[in-house]
Amino acid sequence: MRITCIIIVTLMILPWFSCTTTPESVPLAFISSVDPHSYSRPDEVSVYHIDLFLSVDFEKKSLYGLARIHYNIHKPGAALILDIGKGLEIEAIKDDSALEAVYRFGEEDDILGRSLEIEIEEHSGFVEVHYHTNQDAAALQWLAPEQTHGKNMPFLFTQSQAILARTWIPLQDSPSVRFTYDARIVVPGGMLALMSAQNPVQKNESGEYFFQMKQSIPSYLMALAVGDLTFKELGESTGVYAEPGMLEKAVYEFAETEKMLQVASGLYGDYAWDRYDILLLPPSFPFGGMENPRLTFVTPTILAGDRSLTSLVAHELAHAWSGNLVTNATWNDFWLNEGFTVYFEYRIIEALYGYDYAEMLASISMQDLLDEIEILTSSGQLEKSSLKGQWDGLDPDEGVSPIAYDKGYFFLLRLEALAGREAFDGFLKKYFADHAFLSIDTEYFIEYARRNLSIEWSDDFIDNWVYGQGLPDDIPVVSSNRFNAVDRELKNWLTGKKPNELETENWTSHEWQHFLRQMPDSIDAKDMRQLDEVYAFSESENAEVFFLWAMQAVKANYKIAFGPIETFLMQTGRRKFVLPLFREMKKHQHTAGLAEILYHKARPNYHYVTANAVDALFVIGS
Repeated sequence: MRITCIIIVTLMILPWFSCTTTPESVPLAFISSVDPHSYSRPDEVSVYHIDLFLSVDFEKKSLYGLARIHYNIHKPGAALILDIGKGLEIEAIKDDSALEAVYRFGEEDDILGRSLEIEIEEHSGFVEVHYHTNQDAAALQWLAPEQTHGKNMPFLFTQSQAILARTWIPLQDSPSVRFTYDARIVVPGGMLALMSAQNPVQKNESGEYFFQMKQSIPSYLMALAVGDLTFKELGESTGVYAEPGMLEKAVYEFAETEKMLQVASGLYGDYAWDRYDILLLPPSFPFGGMENPRLTFVTPTILAGDRSLTSLVAHELAHAWSGNLVTNATWNDFWLNEGFTVYFEYRIIEALYGYDYAEMLASISMQDLLDEIEILTSSGQLEKSSLKGQWDGLDPDEGVSPIAYDKGYFFLLRLEALAGREAFDGFLKKYFADHAFLSIDTEYFIEYARRNLSIEWSDDFIDNWVYGQGLPDDIPVVSSNRFNAVDRELKNWLTGKKPNELETENWTSHEWQHFLRQMPDSIDAKDMRQLDEVYAFSESENAEVFFLWAMQAVKANYKIAFGPIETFLMQTGRRKFVLPLFREMKKHQHTAGLAEILYHKARPNYHYVTANAVDALFVIGS
C-alpha cells in the first residue's frame, strides 16, 4: 500500500523527499531473458520506483536535477547497474545516508551508451544520482518559439522509445523493468509541464509542478513536455492539451475519444490508467503518436479536419492494454506490443464505424506489409522480416516497421480465424488480465497461447509465422468492397474517363490514399496536372493524402508540386513521411540535387529519431 504523507517542498534539491511503495510490496515483473539493449541486470538488482526532480533550462537547453533510484536486491553483493546514454552527465551519486557512493562507468557504445555500476550496501534502499543533460541528449527536442504554432514561447518534448530514456534519466532502460515514479518539475513562468502521469490542467504562477505515476511502467514510457499549453475536456475520462491556437481544432478532431475508450474497455477489460488524455505536439514530433500512459503524444499531421485520420488515436489508446499493460520484454519481441495493438485498433474502429471501414484499414496494412517485404527482398535483408526480431547489436528503432505492426496483426487475425472470434476475444481478455503490469517475450506468449487457445498448433505453423522470413502461405486474405470501387474508378480514368467524371463524392481519406497508391509509375506530369486541377492534391491539408501525392509527383517530375513538397518537408518531422519522401527524391536525377539542399535546410527542424534515420541518405557535415 502507499502511505499518505505531507511533502514539504523547498527550492533545494536534497531536502525533497517523496513517499514511495516499500520494496516488500512490489512484485518482481516477469523477466524472460537478458535484454541485449540494456546493461542493467534486473535479475540481480531491480529498480521499482524513481523520485525525479528536474529544472528545465531553455536557454542552455538542459535539464538539471536528480533521480532518486529505489531498488530491490535479488542477489546479495550485486551492484546496481543503470543505463546512461549520450548527453547525460553525472555530477554526483549518494547513497541513502547522503554519503558519496562508489561508482564506475563501462565502455561507451555508439548505440547503447554506457553502463553506470553503483556499489550498494545490502541494507540500502535508494541512491541519488545528481546529473544534467546537454544538447546531445537524443530524447529531447528543444524548439524555439518560431518552431511552435503560437511563436511566443519555446517548447520541449521527449521521445524515449526505444532506448532514449537513458539520455535524459539514469535508469534501467529495458522494457523488462517496470517502476512507479513521482516527479517535481520546475519550468519558466507562463509554461505548463506535463508527464506520463497524473497531470495538471492549468498553469500555475510558480512554474513548479508535481506528478505521480502510481501504476508501474517501463522506461520507454517516461515522457515530459513543456510549453504554452491549454486543456479542454473531451469526456468524463478524456481530454486534450494543445497550444491555444490549436486547441479547438484538436477538440473537434478528437471528439470521439471517449467513445473509443468505452469500446476498448468493453472489448478487453477495464482501463487501468485512470484518465486518457492527448497532447497535440508541434509538427516536428517524429511519430504519428506515442502511447505514453495517461498522456498520448500525437502529431498535428492527423488533424485532417474531418476526423478521418483519428484511427491513430484508437491505436495509441489500444496500447493502454497491449504495450503499456502487457509489455514486450525486449525489443526483439516488439511485435507483442505493435501487432496486438493494430489488431485491437481495428476492432475499435470496426465497433465504431463498421466492418467495411475496418477492412479498408486492414487492406492498407496488407499493402504496407507487401511493400516492406519487397524493400527487404530487394536490399538482401529478408531476415528482418521475422516476427521475432534479431536486433542484437543494432539500434532497436530499426524494428519500427510493418513487420512488427502488420505481420503481427495478420498473425493474430489468423489465430482469430482458427479459434473463432468469440473464443479469441475471451483469450485476449484473459491474456491481458493474467499479465497486467508484466513484461513477456515471444516464447512465453507462444507457450501461453498453446495452453489457452484451443486450435491445432504445430511447430511448422509457429516457425512459419514467428521465426520464418517473408509471408506465410496461410496469411489471411483481405478484401475491401470500398477499395474495389476505387479500383474501378482508377481503371476508368486510366482508360480515358476525365478526372471530373469519376464517382468520388463519398470517398474518405482512405479511399484517396488507395487511389494514389495504386497509380502506375507510368503516370506523367500531364496526367498529374489533370488530377490536380480537379482535386487540388498539391494543396491538400490531409498529410496522408499529400504524402502519397508527393511520392507520385516526384516519380512523374511534376514540378508544380515541388514547392508544396518543400513546405511539407520543412514543416513536418514525422519520420513515416520524411524518410520515404527523401529516399524517393534521391532516386531520381531530376530531384536528387533538390533533396540534398532541402534536407540540410530542413534537418534542424527534425527530432533525432527522424534525422538519425534520414542521415544515411546524405553526407552530413560536422
